[in-house]
Amino acid sequence: MNPLLINQAIQAFLVEDIGQHDLTAGSIFGNDILGEGVFLAKETGVVCGVEIPGKTYQFLGGEIDYKPYKKDGDLVQAGDIIGVVTAPVRTLLSAERVILNLMQRMSGIATQTNFAIKQLDDPTIRICDTRKTAPGLRVFDKHAVQTGGGFNHRNGLYDGVMLKDNHIAFSGGITAAVSSVRAKLGHMVKIEVETETAQQVTEAVQAGADIIMFDNRTPEEINQLVKLVPDHITTEASGNITLENIARFKGCGVNYISLGSLTHSVNALDISFNSKGGIKS
Repeated sequence: MNPLLINQAIQAFLVEDIGQHDLTAGSIFGNDILGEGVFLAKETGVVCGVEIPGKTYQFLGGEIDYKPYKKDGDLVQAGDIIGVVTAPVRTLLSAERVILNLMQRMSGIATQTNFAIKQLDDPTIRICDTRKTAPGLRVFDKHAVQTGGGFNHRNGLYDGVMLKDNHIAFSGGITAAVSSVRAKLGHMVKIEVETETAQQVTEAVQAGADIIMFDNRTPEEINQLVKLVPDHITTEASGNITLENIARFKGCGVNYISLGSLTHSVNALDISFNSKGGIKS
């Protein structure tokens, strides 16, 4: 994860939650009162974001000692200790919600990605994410996908060309759209083209696409369409592929399956933060 993006995001999240002052913790505890707390898994899953507490506490100051007991990608079960921290009680309580929101979401994404890979059960196909991430959380979401064993699609509009149906429609066709991109960006940039029919796949191949996506196609349709694509062109399937039906796509022949649900419909993994031993003298 890009440390600058991480730090900027966490600072913004703390400002959003605390504002200028934590009215509750700030009214009860001074910065000289230390406490110990523990992060606990409350259900089985793949943990992710174990470094988030340490990165968050640093912005709130005070003497802090955080020790992670797990690493990203570890399988945890209910009752497992993820990390233990000693810090000013004020800091522990003010940072609690931001930390848990991130760790629970990231662990949920990692768990869901891992589940998707197991459901597909096809090592020849890589599971990857999409840009369907929560605004402001993309760097965390995509790290979580990797932690779960998946791969990242492009990070944004700035680092990959993907010609979707509206790009193609406004351009007047696949050939025109690919030619326009090639003329402006040259041969070093890879171009992905979204297709739905055999005619579109053939046109994308002839236009010089580097990656061809089969959009909203059944496994049987994909199995036929992939035969139209030379081996040097990467293939991807996307659209209407869910955790419930992904097993049907085993052996369909593509290189990648992209799942928006990995990040836009995630169930957070239940993690709690509890006082451990009360106030320390």
